[in-house]
Amino acid sequence: MTVTARSLENLQVEIQASNHHILADEPLSAGGDDKGPSPYDLLLSSLAACKVMTVHLYARRKKWPVETVTLTMNHRKVAADECEDCETEGKSPVDIIECEISFAGELDEVQIKRLAEIADRCPVHRTLTSETKIRTAVV
Repeated sequence: MTVTARSLENLQVEIQASNHHILADEPLSAGGDDKGPSPYDLLLSSLAACKVMTVHLYARRKKWPVETVTLTMNHRKVAADECEDCETEGKSPVDIIECEISFAGELDEVQIKRLAEIADRCPVHRTLTSETKIRTAVV
């Protein structure tokens, strides 16, 4: 999997992912032109899409009647000492991603609970919560 990003005018970035083109930008408040989603918008979008797809794949395999999965996500930074369940200590910033998920379909409480667990096992969620190395090379 390869994604290519190229700077355009101001803070706009043209992204090519497989056969798809995306324009990323920063909001006006951050000095951008607000012509596309911000990097954090794209990060949350990737996570949300992965969770929804993973739930649908699991439900299909189980033949559970999931009609729609709806996710709302938000991101914020807090000081580590404001986060009760964080390992980092002190004033260092910690990223908090909060997710609300709902399911439409004839599902019982056991199925709903299981689908929420499955959503947290999507590949992007696992990447974000496991050790990840990012290596940058000048070419």
